[in-house]
Amino acid sequence: MTLLAILLATLAAGIGSVWVAAFLMRAGLAEPKRQVGPQQLLSLAAGALLATAFMHLLPEAFESAVEARHLFATLLVGVVFFFLLDKAELWHHGHEHGHDHAGHGHEHSDAHGHGHGHAHDHHHAPATGGWAVLTGDSVHCFGDGVLIASAFMADMRLGLVAALSVLAHEVPHHMGDLMVLRQSSASRRMALIKVSLAGAVTALGGLTGYFLVGQLHDWLPYFLAVASSSFVYVALADLIPQLQRRLSARETVVQVVCLLAGMAMVMAVSSLAHRYAHDHGAAHGHAHDHGHEDGHEDGHGH
Repeated sequence: MTLLAILLATLAAGIGSVWVAAFLMRAGLAEPKRQVGPQQLLSLAAGALLATAFMHLLPEAFESAVEARHLFATLLVGVVFFFLLDKAELWHHGHEHGHDHAGHGHEHSDAHGHGHGHAHDHHHAPATGGWAVLTGDSVHCFGDGVLIASAFMADMRLGLVAALSVLAHEVPHHMGDLMVLRQSSASRRMALIKVSLAGAVTALGGLTGYFLVGQLHDWLPYFLAVASSSFVYVALADLIPQLQRRLSARETVVQVVCLLAGMAMVMAVSSLAHRYAHDHGAAHGHAHDHGHEDGHEDGHGH
């Protein structure tokens, strides 16, 4: 049952986020003149990631018998690790190589007129950039799958929240992916298929994570700490810096509201999942007790 849930959740997060991104692009949300739209998505994703890390993954990890300082050390090492991956162009879809060619690393947030700042520098060769996007995207999605599996192995509700957070922050990522791929693909449909295949690697990561965490169950709190470090790094080092731009008072309020909405979304889903699990467990226990009472009465009648 857990494995099936992991596969369904990773497919929904990996491929579903691509289709949602394509739908939003078709609706015109990624147009350069519509700066507020992408900003809202980034704010929502940042809020979801932060809430998942600090309100769910870390508390679950700290409920274990592992010492807090060891988990904090794992969290710190994880943040540094993802920073190094980012530097090695293996994280965030491998898009950041355009900065080295252009020599304008400090213009990262200003080089994306469409409001999606994941280093979609269109100055690189389209064909090379397209394969770089797919390779980096596949690596990133595989890692997401392992993190989602780790959360599911700890608690079904936690896994659902983690999958939702991954889906939320992958939508703006995939919007940029599709923009880059459309420059090197013959059609929009082909670009969508390529990015969807990369997103499907999330399920492979989930499958690997299921067996890996299953064999190393005692290390589960550390896996959760690493997952938290990933979410915190993406939110604070990638998404939120893109939101630090000069906006009007109204746009700023909308941005903050969307950030809080992302947090509220995660909390609401967690609450609903917890209520469902509690009600389902209570109903199951009631049916079991009722059957036991019937059996007892039958025996008493004899």
